[in-house]
Amino acid sequence: MLQASFQKHTLNFKRPSGTSRGVLNTKETYFLFIKSEESFGVGECGLLRGLSIDDRADYEEELMGVCENIELGVNQLDLYEALEEFPSIQFGVETAFKSLYSKNPFELYPSQFTSGEAAIPINGLVWMGDKIFMKQQISEKLKEGFICIKMKIGAIDFKTELGLLKSIRKEFSASEVELRVDANGAFSPNEALEKLKMLSDLNLHSIEQPIKQGQWQEMARLCEETPLAIALDEELIGIFSEEEKNKLLDTIKPQFIILKPSLIGGFGGSDSWIKLAEQHNAGWWVTSALESNVGLNAISQYTFTKNSKLPQGLGTGSLYTNNIDSPLEVSNGTLRYNPTVNWNFQI
Repeated sequence: MLQASFQKHTLNFKRPSGTSRGVLNTKETYFLFIKSEESFGVGECGLLRGLSIDDRADYEEELMGVCENIELGVNQLDLYEALEEFPSIQFGVETAFKSLYSKNPFELYPSQFTSGEAAIPINGLVWMGDKIFMKQQISEKLKEGFICIKMKIGAIDFKTELGLLKSIRKEFSASEVELRVDANGAFSPNEALEKLKMLSDLNLHSIEQPIKQGQWQEMARLCEETPLAIALDEELIGIFSEEEKNKLLDTIKPQFIILKPSLIGGFGGSDSWIKLAEQHNAGWWVTSALESNVGLNAISQYTFTKNSKLPQGLGTGSLYTNNIDSPLEVSNGTLRYNPTVNWNFQI
């Protein structure tokens, strides 16, 4: 007999974190608990207000329905498929069942990563802010040993952002430090190509979502003409069927796609995108969507099993004052799992 419940948890940022969609001070999330007579499992339903397709008034009602129907089980797929319009709940259900049926509820994908023998290379994330703040973050990331830095752009003026990137390139070549930028859809279609040309002069690795999602023809034109690799991010949100995913990749032909399991239907959704991306010769990497360490742990363990050689976007565990204490540690530009450290699940 399975029993399920959920609990809301508001994560507080240590310092306000800026994106082109605004400044984040808090982030809501929900923990889903499943209990059997012998064990328990936990998953995280990581909702991003204003971005998640399931940011809806009936979200908690849907979670209650999941708890009432938990006996359907994820293995029968009924529950998972019924939640198609709630990808963050799909992710929570999927990981909670995986947790329930694991020997250790926090070791979902046993590997050299969870044994502490191997690490995942990650990018150092630089948030938007004024020039001084962004420069300070860049300096910190380089001192911490990151060889891949991702800078969010599009909130302050473009010349200032270009100047910050130039200052890194003066000190470090592309072979020493990989630079990625994330525009979060900040450019207008008629100015995007010109800006991409200026950015490409700095030997960047890629740019995420240069224009707002949903403009398939404009994005396809950019991907065809760009001198800088384009990675689709928000573009993947709300695309549910395999047919529609295939149509998007066939139309836009991106160089990369970025997988955020909470936003695209968990690991089932991620597997589907990876398979199609590889058929379309598009690269991919995995990024967390500001989950707590519970969700980040599940995503990291899953990501390791995929054997990607690219730096992943998984360095978000230290953003909050009230995160869940976990064995996840960022060290020298990598994410590690320290099996000697215990989980402290107190909320």
